Amino acid sequence: MSATFPKSEKLCGDQAVDHLYKTGKRFVVWPMRVTYLPLIEGPSQALIWAPKALFKHAVDRNRLRRQMREAYRLNKHVLMDADKHYHLAFNYIDKEMQDFKIINKAVIKALKRLAEES
Repeated sequence: MSATFPKSEKLCGDQAVDHLYKTGKRFVVWPMRVTYLPLIEGPSQALIWAPKALFKHAVDRNRLRRQMREAYRLNKHVLMDADKHYHLAFNYIDKEMQDFKIINKAVIKALKRLAEES
């Protein structure tokens, strides 16, 4: 399996995102809130988001998004091994920027929790 993050695995489109936030379930794995919606078929798709309200500089938001994307890309095999498909949204909620190690641990924890869900 390749550790890439192609366009087909990115959640985009207003209708899909609105549906995820209206009907999806949520949980917090600090420093992120994960919103998810189980899918019957199709690839898992993820949305990565860092709020402008918390980070005024685009450089900071881009860094956080890049780190979350990298952590998801490296660890998405956890979901694929469990043969589960979701629409996911990773929202950064901490007011301070964290190291990649902390973000990576949080993404791993979130993906394991989703993989174990029935």
